[in-house]
Amino acid sequence: MIKFEDKYFAEFDFTKEQIRKNFENAQKDLGIAKKDQIPEVKFSYAYQAFIKAGIALLSFYKVKIKSVPGHHAKIIEKVAHILQDNSVDTIGNVMRSKRNFDIYSGGIETTEKECREYIEFAQNVLSKIGKIIA
Repeated sequence: MIKFEDKYFAEFDFTKEQIRKNFENAQKDLGIAKKDQIPEVKFSYAYQAFIKAGIALLSFYKVKIKSVPGHHAKIIEKVAHILQDNSVDTIGNVMRSKRNFDIYSGGIETTEKECREYIEFAQNVLSKIGKIIA
């Protein structure tokens, strides 16, 4: 049984259409990450795709995330738990930290190699989530 803390999550009965739209939104962002040429844009959209896919997965479990400090970390934690994949927690939090550094500490530089790795990671997570919510 998965425990969803009240501080971060609320029960919500999503429709299949809402779940589908949440997941399609994640896929759209992943497509942008793959097509864009600017590494920072690629990274940002790969991260957004990963988080949005997590939101779609949580919506499948009838859980809505609350927009409170730390909610991205909680999304990552729950996705890793549901997928039973510790690398989701590790890589997801590396991405989250990098994104936070970009927003709050004057920007980041992202290499093409990092972008490829992050996009591949996001693609793998979306693939696993897609199989669950299909």
